[in-house]
This record gives sequence, C-alpha cells and structure tokens, in this order.
Amino acid sequence: MNINTTRGMTRHMAQDKQPTVLSDIYKAEINIAIWRREKQFSVKEFLALNSTFQKEMTLTPQDALSRISESFDNNMTEVSEDIAELVDMFCYLFELKEAGMRLKVLDRAMCPKFHVDKVPCRLVTTYQGMATEWLPHEVVNQTKLGWGCNGLPDSESGLYQSESDIQQLDCGDVALLKGTLWKGNESAGLVHRSPELIKNEKRLVLTLDIM
Repeated sequence: MNINTTRGMTRHMAQDKQPTVLSDIYKAEINIAIWRREKQFSVKEFLALNSTFQKEMTLTPQDALSRISESFDNNMTEVSEDIAELVDMFCYLFELKEAGMRLKVLDRAMCPKFHVDKVPCRLVTTYQGMATEWLPHEVVNQTKLGWGCNGLPDSESGLYQSESDIQQLDCGDVALLKGTLWKGNESAGLVHRSPELIKNEKRLVLTLDIM
C-alpha cells in the first residue's frame, strides 16, 4: 500500500560500491545516493580518550587535510585523509569552493525522531558505531512529520506502517541525503533519524553541508 500523500511524486535510492553513484543525487527521482564502502576505521582508542570531541569548521579542498589533522593533534591519520578526500569530492560534485564540516562523538541519538533536513543536500558518514536510519519515500505519511505526529513516537504516529520499512546505512557508507531546499524537492526530502545507541556505545559521525 502506498501511503505517501505527495501525489504524483516518486523518489528512490541509488546505491553502488563505486563513488560515482553519488552523482545520481542530481537525478530528480533520487533523494538518497549511497556509496557502499566495505571499510573499517580504527577509532575506538580515540573515542575512549576523547568522549566529548566535536569540531565544526568550514573547509576547502586545499586546507582540509592540514586543518583536520591539526584538530586530531596529528593522530587519526586514516580518518583525516578520508575526510579530506570526502571534502574534495563534495566540493567537486556541487561546484563549491568550501564545505561546512561537523565531526562529533555521540553517546546518544542526536536527532532521535524521523525528520527531513532544511538544506539542499547533506553528506553523512559514520566512522564508528551504528549509522543513520532512513525511510523510503513511498512508505512515508508526510502529514505525520514534525507537529503532525501529535506528540506520539514514530512507531505509533502512523508515519510508517512497519518496523521493516526502516532502512539503515552501514558504518563506513557515504550517503548524500537530499533535503527540502533542493529545487524541485520541497516536499520530498529524505526522512531519516539518528539510531538509538546501546549503553556505553559511542558514534563518530561526519556531516558535510553546502555553504
């Protein structure tokens, strides 16, 4: 049963093991593009010693590596290089001179309720811990987002019909989430949320935004 209330509008996922899939976000019918990466990062020791770490900065492809490495006190070389590469890819894809970066250690769900982002597009990847959960566009009852939930939890509001509707990225995956400020996508931003964490679990999450 299709319960989406945005008539005449369809949105789908694009996914592949090659990074070129990220360019599919430009297709009108795609609201999430996922680069599936089978990549592990050694960050547990860093998280144990830096449980409240968070950085927000504006980066260019030219200065990303040096500034990120400095924020890690020149530790975490593999993650620093990966973030710099993602900044370069993100800026190239969207023809940007700079990108807004947020990197945070989380011990609880930062955005526990399903929502859409009021941005054109956001890159998300998780270096440690459980990754972002999201809902396919066709299963979402848009009237139950935000205040429409009437204070009920997502599982009871009618936003979606079954727990099996919930999809989840894998740790290491890189995803582009199309938001409501993308022209032509005002009513079809990707519906997503932060996962619930088990006790003492920590996540290291990166987001990149268009400036």
